[in-house]
Amino acid sequence: MSLYWWSIEILDGPQSSAVRWRDVHQETIVSAAVSFGAREWQWHVFGWGVLFEVAFESDETWPEFRSLPAVRAVLDAVPDPVNGLLIYPGRGGSAGRLQPRRPRPTSGAGAVPLPREEMPSRVTLATAEPAPTTAGVTV
Repeated sequence: MSLYWWSIEILDGPQSSAVRWRDVHQETIVSAAVSFGAREWQWHVFGWGVLFEVAFESDETWPEFRSLPAVRAVLDAVPDPVNGLLIYPGRGGSAGRLQPRRPRPTSGAGAVPLPREEMPSRVTLATAEPAPTTAGVTV
């Protein structure tokens, strides 16, 4: 059985946290998802907000679920209405990478500065000689 996953990320806002939003609205959004045939769902809490992942058996179920007045009202009430809501297909921030990330260079006391070539500090400019004069020569 193939499931179609969708992710809803709610970011913290300036006045309220996404965890508080989840505490208030999770019953509404989960019951709406279950009534529309959601087979699995998960909540994940991060330092930047929360992630709600939901899976349906059919990809056509998502637009119907998303257009429910209760779901629209819950998503309109996110803590940051301008930049605080991300919705996309697939699993979200908890899915992780397939390969581990390469380590980055250490910054601060553990970093070694790169050796630099010294630039010549003295520059020699070309000088111009005065043109030879023809004194006493008649042309």
